[in-house]
Amino acid sequence: MAKVEILFDYCKACGLCISACRNGVLKLGHSTNAMGYHVVTMDESKKCIGCKMCAVVCPEAAIEVYR
Repeated sequence: MAKVEILFDYCKACGLCISACRNGVLKLGHSTNAMGYHVVTMDESKKCIGCKMCAVVCPEAAIEVYR
């Protein structure tokens, strides 16, 4: 199983990564970063296949995927 790491201070909660995820692994979180955005988080109950589409579509390069 792969792991998605969101770089907390860079995420602007645009939601592009959530839309790009085929398995619905990403969701908007409850915590906010220094800019006031609700940072995207990984839903641990779902399985990430490591396709890296979330990282590709992120305009802020705020996502890293590890296999």
